[in-house]
Amino acid sequence: MREEKVAIYCRLSEEDKNKQNATDDSGSIQNQKAMLRDYADRMGWELYGIYSDDDYAGSDRNRPEFKRLLADAQARKFDIILCKTQSRFTRELELVERYIHGLFPIWGIRFVSIVDNADTANKGNKKSRQINGLVNEWYLEDMSDSIKSALDSRRKNGFHIGSFALYGYKKDPDLKGHLIIDEEAAAVVREVFTLFSQGYGKTAIARMLNDRGIPNPTEYKRMQGLRFSLPPSKNSTLWKYFAISDMLVNETYIGNLVQGKYESISYKTSINRPRPKEQWFRVEGTHEPIIDRALWDRVQKMITERAKPFKVGTIGLFAKKVRCASCGYVMRSSKSGGRHFLQCPNRHYAKGACEGAFISVNRLERMVIDELRRLNAEYLDMDELECKVQFNANLLEQKQEIEAEIVTYQGKINQFSKGVRDLYLDKVKGLICEADFIELSKDFTSQKERLESQVLECQKQIAEIEVKIAVGDNRRELIEKYVKVKHLTREMVEILIDKIMVGKRIQGTRNVPIEIHWNF
Repeated sequence: MREEKVAIYCRLSEEDKNKQNATDDSGSIQNQKAMLRDYADRMGWELYGIYSDDDYAGSDRNRPEFKRLLADAQARKFDIILCKTQSRFTRELELVERYIHGLFPIWGIRFVSIVDNADTANKGNKKSRQINGLVNEWYLEDMSDSIKSALDSRRKNGFHIGSFALYGYKKDPDLKGHLIIDEEAAAVVREVFTLFSQGYGKTAIARMLNDRGIPNPTEYKRMQGLRFSLPPSKNSTLWKYFAISDMLVNETYIGNLVQGKYESISYKTSINRPRPKEQWFRVEGTHEPIIDRALWDRVQKMITERAKPFKVGTIGLFAKKVRCASCGYVMRSSKSGGRHFLQCPNRHYAKGACEGAFISVNRLERMVIDELRRLNAEYLDMDELECKVQFNANLLEQKQEIEAEIVTYQGKINQFSKGVRDLYLDKVKGLICEADFIELSKDFTSQKERLESQVLECQKQIAEIEVKIAVGDNRRELIEKYVKVKHLTREMVEILIDKIMVGKRIQGTRNVPIEIHWNF
């Protein structure tokens, strides 16, 4: 008989405080490895390998070794996954159901955790594994609420909360939550405020700093050895208009802390949403100011005077729809001699930063209308039957995908329904008390209701697709509806266009290359 191969998975469940070096294993990880190796030896299993995530949370789905473990499990490189507890593998009930009860049996992988006696080879303890998953899920939620409450308390008391200090400051090594001035960066902050008070524009100030080779706040943090990162689209070393604009209105520079502008949507995601202004935490005089009050007041007055009041109905025809083909930035509108233009803002910040796309709004409007007319002519030449078959095939494919989602949801609904029935039987047998039954069944029921609402939404989408199939391909009608217009409206642009990429004018000609991405 072939000796079974086991993969050991370890994870540090709390903040690592006992490592000498960042590359060392913590004591907790070392203990887990020793315990699991000993258990595998006693069971007579062959050790395939050890997967170890040190200093990662159980709710983090992007743990590097966790992801490698799942990939190797799918490739069937071993037979058993061995952990200290189920929570070391994951604290999310969704992942318990997806992997431990769903994919692992399909892949032929047995899951075993020592302390809480989870073992997928023993069908009798599936309910206990599900209850472990629920308890771990509640733990995550309670821990998230506790952390949020503690952080809000510190914000109310004027302590800085954040991984990095604002540009111009650094964290006080002797007092946690206190900011001290970083003189090198603070000198740039003072210069920005002074230049603006002297009448220089924000774009002009950005260009001056770039011409002198002064690193922007992101690059400056990296140069200080801080692991600061941004999305690739914003990962630039140049000063930009918005960096100057944000700096000029940030109260941190006059010694005040304003925090809590955003909050997490859920403990299960890192996505944040804006908080109402009245819920922000504002504490005055928490640290030494970089900008004196007189200069601050003068700058704020100038910003207010320069601000252009928003008028309803004045939104640009192509606002936020046009991007520079060279750098991908949204092109900004400008006005000269009574005419409106769109240009890439990047070309103003530094030489060579971008090729500099530029086009008049009137010309772009004519090009869009001309392209609509070309598409209309193309549809007239197109075989009607061939067009309809292709259109219906796309819709049928969408319908099949949604139907597959419904099957998945129905399977999960059945699981939760069975879970409630099993819990009831356990209560009748006296295995769990009334209070535990109510709490556990309440969660099962809420999950079931959530899935049922998703099924209803999917059924609604299928009904809409079936109507489209019955009516037929309306793309031609959509194009024909607007092909005779002489001018576009904002409503037309919203309906017809996803985005437009504009390139640099072809040298020696008046031709500006554009690429229109339609909504149909």
